[in-house]
Amino acid sequence: MKRQIFLLITFFIAINLFSQEMTVERVEPPFWWTGMTNSNLQLLIYGTDIYETTPQIDYPGINIKDVVYVQNPNYIFIDLEISKETKPGNFNILFKFNGEVVQSYPYELKERKAGSASRKGFNRSDVIYLLMPDRFANGDPSNDDMPGMLEKANRQNPDGRHGGDIKGIIDHLDYISELGMTALWVNPLVENNNPQYSYHGYAITDFYKIDPRFGSNEDYLKLINECHERDLKVIMDMIFNHCSLYHWFIQDLPMENWVHQFKEFTRTNYRASIIPDQYSSEYDRNKMLSGWFDHHMPDFDQRNELLATYLIQNTIWWIEYAGIDGIRVDTQPYPYKEFISEWSRAIFNEYPNFNIVGEAWLQKEAITAYFQKDAANKDGYNSNIPCITDFPMYFALSSAFNENDSWTEGLASLYYVLAQDFLYADPQNNVIFCDNHDLDRFYSSVGEDLNKWKMGMAFLLTTRGIPMIYYGTEILMTGEANKGHGFIREDFPGGWQGDKKDAFITEGRTSEQNEAYNYLQKLLKWRKDKDVIHYGKLKHFVPEDEVYVYFRYDEDDCIMVAFNNSGHEMKALKTGIFKECMQDYNYAVNIISGEIINYLEALTLPPKSTLILELKK
Repeated sequence: MKRQIFLLITFFIAINLFSQEMTVERVEPPFWWTGMTNSNLQLLIYGTDIYETTPQIDYPGINIKDVVYVQNPNYIFIDLEISKETKPGNFNILFKFNGEVVQSYPYELKERKAGSASRKGFNRSDVIYLLMPDRFANGDPSNDDMPGMLEKANRQNPDGRHGGDIKGIIDHLDYISELGMTALWVNPLVENNNPQYSYHGYAITDFYKIDPRFGSNEDYLKLINECHERDLKVIMDMIFNHCSLYHWFIQDLPMENWVHQFKEFTRTNYRASIIPDQYSSEYDRNKMLSGWFDHHMPDFDQRNELLATYLIQNTIWWIEYAGIDGIRVDTQPYPYKEFISEWSRAIFNEYPNFNIVGEAWLQKEAITAYFQKDAANKDGYNSNIPCITDFPMYFALSSAFNENDSWTEGLASLYYVLAQDFLYADPQNNVIFCDNHDLDRFYSSVGEDLNKWKMGMAFLLTTRGIPMIYYGTEILMTGEANKGHGFIREDFPGGWQGDKKDAFITEGRTSEQNEAYNYLQKLLKWRKDKDVIHYGKLKHFVPEDEVYVYFRYDEDDCIMVAFNNSGHEMKALKTGIFKECMQDYNYAVNIISGEIINYLEALTLPPKSTLILELKK
């Protein structure tokens, strides 16, 4: 009898000691919703020696299908099935050891918002404004340095944190809206708790938490609501190729193949062309897909099904939680392409009218086209991503107005990019741009020549595709990437208390900046309700004598766009060769000057200029 009592006491002491040691530190996703199209949910549970427990949930409509134990004893993954009849509510996840409950963790199923599944994403009618939150505006200086965050603000360091935040963006949404933008892409706002170079946002340390130096999750919701009140869509930047070396699950890996590991640091070769290349070697392909982007960015192995599910669910969580209107996928070709295809399929399964743009930093049209949804790929691959970044167009735009025209250079470079649109499944869904946060600023690319800058803006906003404009382009900000990324991501003047100039207002801009701002604003506001630009057909004529002409047209409207790339010669343009596009029209309106042009047989083009005419019957 004494022995039995001793064993019983020992048993309860062991349970008590275990319950004190075992603490559930994280459950991700942190909450979920009823009524989702996919009834399955996988919970990542993290806690010391959690593997010794058996989870239990007693809630109507929830069934534990499986519990997955992995190499690291601090993780378990619980596969749940949530029936269509399950009601929103709170319940406890119980963790049992030897039949006794040693931990209880509260979890919530929220009610899905009405109309959530049918939300519409950004589209061809939009113009996207890209901004880097740390460098746009500092609305709340009190969060520049936050407890527990490794890097402190230092505005004197081009590569340091400068203090821009969500409140700064909210404070200037009217500026963005009044400029004429219709969508906002913000570089990543999620936590990047790294000791240095953390401002850019692409080395994530928590996939479910906004970086406190930008604000809170609630602040992000406020930003989105404020944007929607102004008819601004919001595109969230997401990364599936890598995270930070300081991410909590990198510090304690669930399993060896969660990330690619090597005996010594191995960098990717950055050759995304390898993916569609039918002649590529296994060596090159493995280095591309498994090499790290940088020393502080471990490379995910998305072939791990648990990791793949984690990333997919995180995306769906942000869409449902925040009500975003689109996603920009960072480095689309770098994760395993099969994962990207499955990820995007899962997103559109939940949100059929949503939209996604993939960043494919590639030089050639055919290779870029491979990564767009429904591409005619010989290997049968389909990324399921509707929109693709048009880097071939960017390369042409960055040089076209600087070069002397020839068979292939100058305006011909733009012509040849468009002439290869047959390679794309839908070139109208290409996101086009003159610069971004990784590239030389466009005003620097064109030698700080305002006329060339205007030509670039005119082309961007009248050709096919979805235009994107980088913050500060409208005020002629300069910067060259080879001098360091900090110099192409400088602070927007006026975004910080004490700035000597405030370019958010007319009085704070130079006359040249105001000329640029006004030109761009006029184009943007004109474009906003022009279906012929959004969805109309394009017909162009081979550039001749430094002149390039194209038309955007549909059954109701026709727009003529003409460029003179000569730096010194006025061009008299005889329009007879454009008869197939112009024969039904009697006069035109110059959309920049407002001038009515009654004589269309011949037009005059000043040096380095663009003429945009709305043809009238």
